[in-house]
Amino acid sequence: MIEPQAKEMTGVELLTTIAATRKFVAAARQQGKSIGLVPTMGYLHEGHLTLARTAREQDDVVMMSIFVNPTQFGPGEDLERYPRDLERDRKLAAGAGVDAIFAPAVAEMYPPGYATYVQVEGLTEVLCGASRPGHFRGVATVVSKLLNIVQPDRAYFGLKDYQQAVVIKRLVRDLNFPVDIITVPTVREPDGLAMSSRNKYLAPDQRRSALALYRALNLGAELIRSGERRAAVVREAMAGEILARPGTRIDYVAVNDAETLAPLEEIKGRVLLALAVWVGNTRLIDNLTLEVKDDVAHHDEKQAAPGNCHRG
Repeated sequence: MIEPQAKEMTGVELLTTIAATRKFVAAARQQGKSIGLVPTMGYLHEGHLTLARTAREQDDVVMMSIFVNPTQFGPGEDLERYPRDLERDRKLAAGAGVDAIFAPAVAEMYPPGYATYVQVEGLTEVLCGASRPGHFRGVATVVSKLLNIVQPDRAYFGLKDYQQAVVIKRLVRDLNFPVDIITVPTVREPDGLAMSSRNKYLAPDQRRSALALYRALNLGAELIRSGERRAAVVREAMAGEILARPGTRIDYVAVNDAETLAPLEEIKGRVLLALAVWVGNTRLIDNLTLEVKDDVAHHDEKQAAPGNCHRG
């Protein structure tokens, strides 16, 4: 049964079933409107809202999904305590120009007997994939479902999750989804901390320690710009910057190829500096990319993942 499409107060349609979402999309298509999708797990921050505003500039209808996807969380991770506040999110989404939110229950996306998953090989065994087995299988599966349900013209992803963006681009290419994947640079707090829903977990002293991630990335970039081409030296310097802060524990510090995500020994071409760090009990990630060309390093201001717009 299709539920009433609530718009009270916020002016944003709230859709909780696949059937209602497809009906909403079909009505927009009948009017010849283009559709942009912003997939999120909710508890919106400025990074999400930047994605929505970018979609607003490019699409006639902006849809946002809010779904804390259980298949991308491993045992002992923060699935149960992940922050949720749908009414807050609806108000913020409305202010960013979102027309409709698809916020399904877990049973709507994964009904009893669900048994089909999507695996992207080659890009998911390193970085976050190495320390979170099964994570990207969950990401690839839920994104495939969302793209199939909404069938948008464009879908928008932030580059704070750089590996995720690369994986999704490969997914779209390999499975021939007719959608353009648009990536948007990381949105940061004034002091440089990458915006994340998980920042809510940080106590004031942990929040200060979390600044080590961005400082470590900038240190690594400065070493490369100064001529350092040994990836091991850059990794060691970045790790030292992180561990100098109290309450930090390194998951990984990486200097990798920005296209293939393979670890580098010699720094050249498009380079990804990436970190995953525990600050207290909170795992944070961050990254930046540089272009090393003719032995000169340049910061990649657009921070675009490979193939910024790709229609499968």
